[in-house]
Amino acid sequence: MNRQVNLLGSVLALAGLTGAALAQAGDLVVIMAPGAAALSKDQVANVYIGRNKDLKPYDLPESASERTEFYRKATDRDLSQVKALWTRLTFTGEGTPPKELADDAAVKKAVAADPKAIGYVSKASVDSTVKVVLELN
Repeated sequence: MNRQVNLLGSVLALAGLTGAALAQAGDLVVIMAPGAAALSKDQVANVYIGRNKDLKPYDLPESASERTEFYRKATDRDLSQVKALWTRLTFTGEGTPPKELADDAAVKKAVAADPKAIGYVSKASVDSTVKVVLELN
């Protein structure tokens, strides 16, 4: 009986940790310089799939799980679809893919320095140097 209780406790603890990690991973926000107006999901998607060239988008590294999550939530596309789209746009001269930066801090710094820049980071990374223009749920 004690063994079953210990096993159940371990399983519940692991489930709780996994749930907390997933909740943190799910807290992505789109940021711009302070003073920027809020954006809709469609407006953000249009920037990140090359339809809107008015803003300068920044990406996290391709290996970052947040990048996969961002494109799934913001554009309703997976990374392979987005890569194929940017390959076509680049080949035809119709666009340049978002610039890839190393991490949240680099994205935040680039966005804070340029009123035309846009990026995405974890909600926990946000401070007064940037403004959240869209929360991705």
